[in-house]
Amino acid sequence: MVKPAVPVDLVRAWLAYNLGPVSGLHRLVEGEESQAFGVRCADGERVVRINGDRAGFAKDAFAHRFDGPALPVPRVVTIGELSTGHAVCVSTRLPGRSLQDLERAELSGVAPLVEATMSAIADLSGTRGFGRFDADGVGEHRSWRDFLASTPPPDSDLGRRLHAELLRLVPSCPEVRQLVHGDFGSNNVLTDGTRITGVLDWDCAMFGDPLYDVANILFWATWLDCMDVQAAHLRPEATDALRCYLIHIALGELREHSPDERFTAWLHPRAARLLTSEWAT
Repeated sequence: MVKPAVPVDLVRAWLAYNLGPVSGLHRLVEGEESQAFGVRCADGERVVRINGDRAGFAKDAFAHRFDGPALPVPRVVTIGELSTGHAVCVSTRLPGRSLQDLERAELSGVAPLVEATMSAIADLSGTRGFGRFDADGVGEHRSWRDFLASTPPPDSDLGRRLHAELLRLVPSCPEVRQLVHGDFGSNNVLTDGTRITGVLDWDCAMFGDPLYDVANILFWATWLDCMDVQAAHLRPEATDALRCYLIHIALGELREHSPDERFTAWLHPRAARLLTSEWAT
């Protein structure tokens, strides 16, 4: 997906028309797919995100039902469309800094807070299915194992070998049905240093085994300081299920980033280690 590049004046005009007087519009640190702005409205601070697809924004709106002291989730105020055809989402702005923005010395102190947030049990009443769910809380698959096995192999020798190993490991994964963020632990988690103040961006969220979020942290531990510190704190047991989830993440990244030489130079040896007995060291 190509990241939008909508002019600020167009964003300001849309906000004024749909929300009334606004002030202080400014750019925020952005992810890979969305533009992001902060803005002040009459009733408080807001975050404005612009993307080519509104489906992820609709999931964010649904995810607010999981909001609570142990799992703070921002409320989506409105979702609309710009004249350019891009989707726009306005949500409440939660306080704090992202884990990715913290200095390494600060990360150790918040690692237990992150672990507690990951352990929060969300009420899934009114939802059904496994794997990635839609804006109505309906998962795509009838079981967690079906979801894992449904991922296609990348068109490469490494991808096919990893996929074969994934299928061998899927039966070892538990049929657990809990909330999984799917992209947890870096710029999607906010803290004020004493508590977790926000968990953002639920477009990758799933119903299944929450160990998958631990695998995501472990997978990115050599790429980001915030993931490295969390992985060292969590010290997950090297089980077949954890290995299966790591391979599942690797397959997705191999498919998505194969043209990116810098990324694949890091990813290929890391993915290849998942085929050896030394993968957990």
